[in-house]
Amino acid sequence: MVARPKTSSIYIASPEGDTGKSTIALGAMNLLASTGWTIGVFRPVPRVTGVGGRDFILELLLEQATADLDYDDCVGVTYEQVHEDPDAALGEIVTRFHAVADRCDFVLVLGSDYTDVTSPTELAFNARVAVNLGSSILLAVKALGRTPEQVAAVAEQAMTEIRANHGHTAAIVANRCDPDQIPAVIAALRAEGRPAWALPEEPVLVAPMMSELMGALGGKLLWGDPELLSREAMSVLVGGMTVEHILERLTEGVAVVAPGDRSDVLLALVNSHRAVNFPSLAGILLNGGYTPHPMIAALVDGLKPNVPIISVPQGTYDAARIAASTRGRMGLASLRKIDVALALVEKYIPSDELLETLQVSNPDVVTPQMFEYQLIARARAQRKHIVLPEGDDDRILRAAGRLIRREVAELTILGQESRVRARAAELGVDLEAATVLEPRRATDLVDRFAHTYYELRKHKGMTLERAAETVVDVSYFATLMVYLGLADGMVSGAAHTTAHTIRPAFEIIKTRPGVSTVSSIFLMCLSDKVLAYGDCAVVPDPTATQLADIAISSAETAAQFGIEPRVALLSYSTGESGSGVDVEKVREATRLVHERAPQILAEGPIQYDAAVDPGVAAAKMPNSPVAGQATVLIFPDLNTGNNTYKAVQRSAGAVAIGPVLQGLNAPINDLSRGALVEDIVNTVAITAIQAQALGEK
Repeated sequence: MVARPKTSSIYIASPEGDTGKSTIALGAMNLLASTGWTIGVFRPVPRVTGVGGRDFILELLLEQATADLDYDDCVGVTYEQVHEDPDAALGEIVTRFHAVADRCDFVLVLGSDYTDVTSPTELAFNARVAVNLGSSILLAVKALGRTPEQVAAVAEQAMTEIRANHGHTAAIVANRCDPDQIPAVIAALRAEGRPAWALPEEPVLVAPMMSELMGALGGKLLWGDPELLSREAMSVLVGGMTVEHILERLTEGVAVVAPGDRSDVLLALVNSHRAVNFPSLAGILLNGGYTPHPMIAALVDGLKPNVPIISVPQGTYDAARIAASTRGRMGLASLRKIDVALALVEKYIPSDELLETLQVSNPDVVTPQMFEYQLIARARAQRKHIVLPEGDDDRILRAAGRLIRREVAELTILGQESRVRARAAELGVDLEAATVLEPRRATDLVDRFAHTYYELRKHKGMTLERAAETVVDVSYFATLMVYLGLADGMVSGAAHTTAHTIRPAFEIIKTRPGVSTVSSIFLMCLSDKVLAYGDCAVVPDPTATQLADIAISSAETAAQFGIEPRVALLSYSTGESGSGVDVEKVREATRLVHERAPQILAEGPIQYDAAVDPGVAAAKMPNSPVAGQATVLIFPDLNTGNNTYKAVQRSAGAVAIGPVLQGLNAPINDLSRGALVEDIVNTVAITAIQAQALGEK
């Protein structure tokens, strides 16, 4: 058994405000959660904001934590308590911290935010807290507007303050750096041999969402897609000039403050947002509290704008001042900021170096967070080219943005390019690094694909004319991209049926040598391990031969994802205790697995409890290398498999990743039509890993 971490906690502190501690904390929490330890979070002095009176950063970190903790468990004292009696506040913090630490293997502690204290004593108090919690400090310093030497001087001054209070600085992160100065900043901070990293300034992390601007201004949404209120306003423009001069000054993601009685400006902005040769607006703020004239309102209604158009009561000056001074915050709703923060930390802070600094090792368990982190890390290590046929689905676009940000894969998205890119811009998704193809307009590829498909299917009566009509279908087009090596894999199914997704694969990609059955597994992430369930999505009532195919393919797929395959072919009886057609099918399938793949540890027929519970296995099937420790569970039919995976997912709180298709000559994977953005990201990572495995073969 791996020992518990040497360091039970790390304390993230800074000597000033606006250092971006939340970015560092989120990235560190994401990495810590991937270790398999029970990770908690603690906020000695929370920053209470909003109507609910809760700390939004703490809420965000709690979502990432793996310990079962409530919000109230994870807070220490208020700023008022610190000011009234610092020693009493410190005692209360220590008591509350240990109540959390007793339930965790590791605790991430996030220091205070300089919201109402402007003297250096706040850092001194944080250092005292860290010492009393037994925590080393991860020091965050701001590099914005500073030379590397100035950054190092700020860090040294802060460490002097920490040492004066008997604290220890484990490492330094300089945040909000000029990207060109990152190497020099790191060199300056590491001059005395201390661990140090630097993160670049990323404007989206401080940009307010339109919903935050609307709240700060007390505005009301008149028109537009409410979902787009989550888009960040990258800048603010006062539209008080003539229309042509306003249009000249528009930039991507700008929020325009315009007089509410300027109908010409409103109509020009609505139409410019829709025009393909103009930047996509984050929103329009109509100031003065004016309501557009009924005829203008009717015209805007007819245009059906997506861009949020918000009425605010302030005059031009106050509206612009408030909008320009509103700073975005990273909370549960700011999905783009979360993606950007995670991508920054993953790219600029090597995970092995950070874990070594925190003195955290990996235990012998695999949690869902750990498994998902490993999927992303493995996909990033050798990026593959994945095609996404459903470019008209918002979930696909959001997932694509996340995949690009985190450098998981190279992407081609199918759809009308102007429409796909315009919608992505409205959603605040950067698709600059993705290729967008509209099949009907890719005439050279259509001609090549039609000839290829015709040659593959002419024995079935296919004609060249019908082939040309067929290959512009997004599923056929994407599948042919994979077949001809223009992409390494395909992920589809968010908006299409399973049949629509995989039928072209049956016709074009076909099955691997030695495999006659296309099947699937679900990767079931339980609290402490990952199991493979097959087949739960494709083959309704497999024969013994098909069941053997499924078992062999599932063992190979499980191994690709770091699961040591021990295969249990399930039935309602164990060993020789039962008989009947269904049991004999499983018994024959097991024999075929032993015959065709003797290197695979396989047992069957076996009941589920005997397969996974060592106690039951000792009684029902002693001395079996599989019973009690099975990792790959093969169900006798689709009805049993599909219901079982859903029962475990819903009742046991397991994370089900899949279905992962197997048995094909190239990676093609199907999504559920209810797939979330996270599901799509995971499936693309899985597809990339499958492509890596095929490349190695």
